[in-house]
Amino acid sequence: MTRDGEAPGDAADGDADLTHVDESGDVQMVDVGAKPDTHRRAVARGTIHLTPSTVAAIRDDGIDKGDVLATARVGAIQAVKHTWETIPMCHQIPITNVDTDFDVREAAVVLTVTVETTGKTGCEMEALEGVTTGLNVVWDMVKAAEKNDDGQYPDTRLTDVHVVSKEKRRVDGG
Repeated sequence: MTRDGEAPGDAADGDADLTHVDESGDVQMVDVGAKPDTHRRAVARGTIHLTPSTVAAIRDDGIDKGDVLATARVGAIQAVKHTWETIPMCHQIPITNVDTDFDVREAAVVLTVTVETTGKTGCEMEALEGVTTGLNVVWDMVKAAEKNDDGQYPDTRLTDVHVVSKEKRRVDGG
């Protein structure tokens, strides 16, 4: 699949074009220069599972490191803006909007990140980077509360990280 989720060729015929490899097999960045500017929006979501007492401490602003969700929001936005630096062959794109939404549940926090851009390639990787980094920030902020007596994290885990949706609409209305 290409970055935009379009099949690069007919895989059934065995001659599918690999978009990130040149004729000699060397890795390359896909040339998107000829593509029209398009408004694009991607939504990704993931969950961090925590103990109920840790979630209660997040709600009550009782984590010693500070405001968990505010810090995670900043981390998610920063990750979106720097995705091109961490994923090889990912284009640097103009981010026009990032929205983060935390759903604090009894034993989990669900983070949804929505990213918008107007450009030549999609923003689902940016949304996924926002989710994973935002959830990792939550983990970092609460790790003292989550550790057991052996220094392990038996209840803490990230799950269900996925792209919820992606949309594109040509800027000229097409």
